[in-house]
This record gives sequence, C-alpha cells and structure tokens, in this order.
Amino acid sequence: MSAPTTVPAELLRAPDPDARLHSEIGRFLGWLERQRGLRFAGYDELHRWSVEDLEGFWSAIWEFGGVRVHTPYERVLGRREMPGAQWFPGATLNYAEHAVGDIDRGQDADAVAVVAHSQTRPPVELTFGELRDQVARARAGLRRLGVGRGDRVVAYLPNIPETLVAFLATASLGAIWASCAPEFGARSVIDRFGQVEPTVLLAIAGYGYGDKDIDRRGEVAEIRAGLPTAEHIVHVPYGNNTLPDALSWPDLLAEPGELAFEPVPFDHPLCVLFSSGTTGRPKAIIHGHGGILLEHLKNHALSWDLRAGDRMLWFSTTAWMVWNALVSGLLVRASIVMIDGNPLYPDLTWQWRLAEQTGATLMGASPGFLMACCKEGVQPARDFDLSRLRQLGAAGSPLPAEGYHWVYEQFGPRVLLNVGSGGTDVCSGIVQGSPLQPVWAGEISGPCLGVDAKAFDEQGRQVVGELGELVITAPMPSMPVGFWGDGDGSRYRSTYFETYPGVWRHGDWIRFSETGSCMITGRSDATLNRGGVRLGTAEFYRVVEELTEVADSLVVHLEDPAGGPGQLLLYVQLRPGAELDDALRRKITTALRTSLSPRHIPDGIAAIPVVPRNRTGKKLELPAKQILLGARLEDVASRDVLADPTSLDPYVEQAVEQTTVKRTARGAR
Repeated sequence: MSAPTTVPAELLRAPDPDARLHSEIGRFLGWLERQRGLRFAGYDELHRWSVEDLEGFWSAIWEFGGVRVHTPYERVLGRREMPGAQWFPGATLNYAEHAVGDIDRGQDADAVAVVAHSQTRPPVELTFGELRDQVARARAGLRRLGVGRGDRVVAYLPNIPETLVAFLATASLGAIWASCAPEFGARSVIDRFGQVEPTVLLAIAGYGYGDKDIDRRGEVAEIRAGLPTAEHIVHVPYGNNTLPDALSWPDLLAEPGELAFEPVPFDHPLCVLFSSGTTGRPKAIIHGHGGILLEHLKNHALSWDLRAGDRMLWFSTTAWMVWNALVSGLLVRASIVMIDGNPLYPDLTWQWRLAEQTGATLMGASPGFLMACCKEGVQPARDFDLSRLRQLGAAGSPLPAEGYHWVYEQFGPRVLLNVGSGGTDVCSGIVQGSPLQPVWAGEISGPCLGVDAKAFDEQGRQVVGELGELVITAPMPSMPVGFWGDGDGSRYRSTYFETYPGVWRHGDWIRFSETGSCMITGRSDATLNRGGVRLGTAEFYRVVEELTEVADSLVVHLEDPAGGPGQLLLYVQLRPGAELDDALRRKITTALRTSLSPRHIPDGIAAIPVVPRNRTGKKLELPAKQILLGARLEDVASRDVLADPTSLDPYVEQAVEQTTVKRTARGAR
C-alpha cells in the first residue's frame, strides 16, 4: 500500500454560511427538524445518519420529495442483505408521473420544460403543457403499435426532445427503455439492443456534427436486419434524410391521448443502461422505476441544489447515464437544456455561450473540457453573462488540482464546483459535493447522502489515507435490479460482490482523507504496482500532464508472471510543436522521480497521436494493456465506443512488433 497522505489539500471554498437558508439541502434540514425532530450540525452528521438509519433517511427522501403512489409501501426495507435488498415492498408508482404528471393542476403549463440546441436544426422549446401533450400522444401511438407493460422500446436517437418524449411515453406504459447514440456503429448497437429483444425501434436517418452531415441510413438498415423482434420502426425526422418503410414520428403522435401512468412495483424495470463495452460484451444493466426516482430526487435537490425555476445544462449523448440524470431534472421541476452535436464546435466557447443564452443555473462539464479551457486561456466568467450559474458539475474522469484552481480563478466562491464520481451501475453519484460541503483542490468533497462509501484493502478492512478499493457497504435504492439475461444472477454477483461478499465493489481505486474528502485515482484493475507500492494512474497523469509539452497521457503496467517488476510503459500525446527527444524524456522522468518515486520511472516512453478514451472521456488503460498482452482489439473494445476509432491502433502495432521480435529470437536459437 502507499503511505498515508500527510499533506492536506488546499481549501478552495468553505461551505456557504447561509447555505441552510437558501439551498435545498438546507430546506431538507429544516424539514427534518420540523417533521422528524432531528437536528444535524452539518453535512458529516447528516451523512452519518443517512447511512446508519437507512429506513429513516430514505423514507424522509420519499416524503420530502413528494413521491406519489398508487398503493402504499409496507415498509422501507423488506430485505437489507446485498445483493438482493428489497426496497419499499408493496408500493406501486411510475417514474414518468413524477417527471410530467400534472401535479400543479396546470399551474406550470406555460413554464419552459425543455430548451434544445443542436447543429442539425434551429433551437426548440417545449413548455410543460406542450411536453405533456406530446407524451400523451406518443403514449397513444405506442399503444396502437401494441406496446404494453414489460415490452422493450429502443432508440437510436440523439439528445433531442423527441427522445425525451418517447422515453417518458414508454415509461408511462410500464414498458422498458434503452437507447444508443447515433454515432455508434451498427455492430455495437446490435450487441446492446439485441440483448433486450425490442418490439419497437425509433431511429434517425442522419444528423449534423459541427459542419458535417452524417448519414446513418446504412447503419439503421443493418440494425433493423439485426433485430428480428423489432416489429415496428419509427423514423424521427432530423436532418435531410428519411428512412424507407418506417412509421413517421408525426404519424405516431397524430392522435391525442390520455396522460395516464401504469402503476408498477418499485423495482419494475424502467430502463436498461449498457456498460461501455471496453472490457468485453456490454452489460445490460436494469434500473427500476422506484430506485431511479428516489435516487434522483435526492441527488438533484440535495447535491445539485435544483428546484422549480432552475435550469440544468449538461452535455451528454443518449448512451451515457448523464442523459438519464439530465431528464430527471424534470422531477424537481427544473427545466433542462438538451444539446446535440460536436461539443467543441465551432470552438471551446460554444457550451459557455449556450449556458449564457439558456440561463443555466447548473452546468455540467467533463474534466477534459474544463482542462482544455484552462490550457487555451478561455475566460467564461469574463466573456459571458453567467450570473445565474450557481453550480458547475464535473464527472467522467478525475479533475486535476489545476482545474479546480482555474474554476475558482474564473468564478470565485460564488459558484460551487461540484466534482463527482459514480457511474452507470448506480445511475448516480457515489461521491460528490453539495452546498454544505467544502471544496478541496484536486479532491472530491465526500460520499453522497445515503451512500456508505469506503476504501477497503485486500483483506476487506477499511483504510483512510491509503489507496483502496471503492466499496459501498449498505444497499442503495438505485443499485441495479439485475442484468438482462442473467437469470440466476451469477454475472451480477460476480461483477459487484465476488471480492467482498455482501459488499459492493465498484471497481475504482480511491483514497479517503481524514477530513472525509476523497480522490479517485483510476480503475482498480488498471492500478500500477511496482515493488509492492500501488499507485493510481490519475496521480501519474497529474505529474506528467502538468508539463507544458504534454497534452494527454496513458500509462500501462505489464506485470511479470515470475514476480519481477514488470514493464511500466508511458504513452504521451504531445502538444503542437513539441518533440519527444532525449531532453523531454529526462524532463518527464525527473518529474516522476521527484513527485512520486524512483519506482515510477517508466521503462519506456512513446509518443502517440491521441490517447484512447471512450465517448464519456474515460482513458482506456485496461484495453490498451490487454492488447499489449496479446488480446485482439475486437475482443476488448469496439471501435464504435472509442472517441477516436483509431486510438488503440498504436498498441495493436506494438503488440505485433513484440510478437515478431519474439518469433525472430526463437528462430535464431
């Protein structure tokens, strides 16, 4: 294990002393005091109660969030053991009713629910009244196609209002939703949708990406051929192309319908989310109506501080769980901004410009985007009117301390930088911030409410100040219902509960500080281990990417089966004009020796055109490592899930060269 952390991180923002007066988490504390007689001095006490009294906390979220049921629950936790915890047995409800149900008897009918911007067509706005009408019409159209409770509706659609309408209509029927972004190729889509055997496929024929027109008619034809159960194809008009032999979206919505909601049990499947597919066949992760509803009511109000009148902007495709989180802004009656296209077109200021135009109060961004803005000298607070912005969220990969400093140089303490980490598996955050928590440079503020997150060593003991496996030791309502096609639950159990029986192992490598803040340092299966000292890859990157010549980097450790030190290989993507010469190699090794240890000087440094990342921005250390160890590219990652389809090619070429050298050496003997 690495040595305990002794130098505390720099405090960049203390909790707002008035947060109890004007934030949703402050309103929750007041509600607990009035309704339950519970008083908490601060976030740490509130969190401790939230994980020690699961029934008390989640029933409070249920009441505070105004969950509406068709039949009441018998108790909060019918069964506590993991896996297999049973939440709110007896309750029937519907997620879509909370997103678009007319709870205010039409009082919000004229309030804007959705603002959509894309590079394919002009902006679109929908009020809550218009959204309800379209959902009711889509619901009636799906019923005419025979869709009912338990049927699967899948969408090869971008992040546009039609996708939102189709999702909510599907959920209202008790049918099950799954989506893929249209930049995915046919094979990747069939690998995902084929698992759930859909009845209806919604698709577009093309889209705009920056200044390019992308034709997807060929891909849709392949997808249709690969989904024999899809009895109906619905074409959503978007761009210039059309799909032959498909029902048009206007025809689907042609007839008015009743805005009704099928009552379903708490754990009835709402949607199927798919893992990235960069470590094997994508897992089809089933999330339930109640789990997503309750988790997002908690997260959006108490962490993201969203309420009626707010506006949430977070760039996402329909293949990322952030899309589901964006849609759930409607649960707290915030309006949402749906963005489709190239997020960096025409330049790095486009998303900031949209935040100004739409009046975003919460803006989400990838750490890669924030670091690009930092390095390119973008000054959003100076150049745009972002006076409504209260929170800036960041997720998808670690944000270096330099990125934290840049945000606070731009916005000052007025804006809360809320860095989080969670994932598709729980469709929410596991660790992040809130208005009641401090912000430390380079660190996440702490575990989310209701999430008993810890770091474990190999023996299953909690560690503080040391790197360990990120685990969750108590059940969460949004833990998956299961995996599709995993009838006996064996794949589900082996994925999360094999290492520590009864404890959820998330697969991230994390260090918690004495103050409760934490740092995600990469995937635990990609952790470096040299001479018995473990190092998360994110710490490696923080050192290397501070160098002015390096734009991005990837580190891979190839273990020695005989127990030796193995090979530590560093790949660098250089900034324009930089050259990987002996002087830069010395500069890199000196920085690593000084900041980390001599054990972490790489055995080889090579320049690559681009660091391999998936479409959510995560670096792909494990696929690169598996390729270098002899695996075929197609067995470890589909090119469709890569941000750059060619980004793993250098590792394939190196593996081929290594194999050739070994064969030559054997021949010489």
